[in-house]
Parts: sequence; structure tokens; C-alpha cells
Amino acid sequence: MTGQRKKYRVLVLDGQGGGIGARLIKALSAKLPQDCELLCAGTNAMATGAMLKAGAAQGATGENAVVYNAGRADLILGPIGILVANGILGEVSAGMAEAVSSSDAVKILIPSSGCGILVAGAEDCRLEEAINRAVSLAMKEINGAFPPARQEAGRIG
Repeated sequence: MTGQRKKYRVLVLDGQGGGIGARLIKALSAKLPQDCELLCAGTNAMATGAMLKAGAAQGATGENAVVYNAGRADLILGPIGILVANGILGEVSAGMAEAVSSSDAVKILIPSSGCGILVAGAEDCRLEEAINRAVSLAMKEINGAFPPARQEAGRIG
């Protein structure tokens, strides 16, 4: 594979019925460059199925799928509950939360008051607007709009 660039891996994570993940994938799939691989991992089969139906290239289900793919991803998107043990009504295990939060991937998260996490400075907006903002941030990241420094404005961590 000399001369070939590594594919940029975009991973969308979700649980429950996969609605947020499916909407992210549908919005992203039309905009991603050819050298991006759009993957999904669900905490359950219903979530994974919804994301695959929305256009993910590949998908897998369960704790090991989340742990394995979080470690390989360049960019992770999903509801904020994917960062917290017992998030998404208990579907996120401690191992999943640790793998996602420890991943070197940039994380773009959709706020959700249902997870009991409130982020100061994150204004209230409709889910569709949050998804559009997440897709816009993802495209900036993919297109190299952010400098390599991880401590710049707009990033936590």
C-alpha cells in the first residue's frame, strides 16, 4: 500500500433506538470525502441497525465493538451519554465510557438533558440544530480546519 493515505475513520456511537446516531450518519454520509470511512457501533442491535440503515459503511454491536472501534477512530460522534458509565439509561458500561473518553479521537457530542449531564455554556437548541452543528464541526475537523494543537479554543482536553 505504498503511497496510499490511511482512511480517516469516523465512528458514530449510539444506544436506545439509534435515532441520534442515524441522524448524524444521514447528515454526514453525503458530505464525507472519499478517504473517510463511516462506521457505527451501537450499545444494542436496534441502535446499530438504525445507523446501518442510515448509511454507515459498517457497524457492530456491544461493549467490545465500542471499545475496539473507539481505539481505532479518528473522530467520534454521538450523544454525550457515551462518555459516562451508566449513560444512555444504563446502556453504556464503564468499559465503554473509558474507551471513548480515553480514545485519542476528537469527540463531538450531542448534549442531552436525559443523561443528567448539563454543560455550562451550551445553549439550549433543538436536536436538529445540535446535529447540524455537530456535522459542521466534524467537517471542519476532517478538512483540517483546526490546527494540530489540542488545547486551542473550542476544544476541551
